Amino acid sequence: MSEHLAFHFDVDGENFVSAGQASVQIKKNLRQLGLPPETIRRVSIAMYEGEINMVIHANGGSADVLVYEDKIVIILDDKGPGIKDIEQAMQEGFSTATDRVRALGFGAGMGLPNMKHYTDEMTIESTVGVGTKITMQVNL
Repeated sequence: MSEHLAFHFDVDGENFVSAGQASVQIKKNLRQLGLPPETIRRVSIAMYEGEINMVIHANGGSADVLVYEDKIVIILDDKGPGIKDIEQAMQEGFSTATDRVRALGFGAGMGLPNMKHYTDEMTIESTVGVGTKITMQVNL
């Protein structure tokens, strides 16, 4: 495997105040590396959507960002309830968010579709009762 920079973030579950801090930090890191603004925007949006999903649905998790010469890989890993039906969860507008979460302005059902839209590749591995791992790639 080629050389890369690695950034690790812990995402605090149920903490909507700190939700999005990892995506803000990775945006700063990628700017410092001199990456193109459009790449930074795509990575930031995908990261933010993933963070919010971990806060809403999985009681937190971890986010790892690996920066290679030709791509950025984002790995989101949680020990939440898992996704029962990935195909259904990928539909725009589908959401399992609670009324409380919706009242806070989240849970519109655009998280996974946006993550897919803003990345070049995305895979979801999920086991109900065990957790979910999402791997995304943005090509440089």
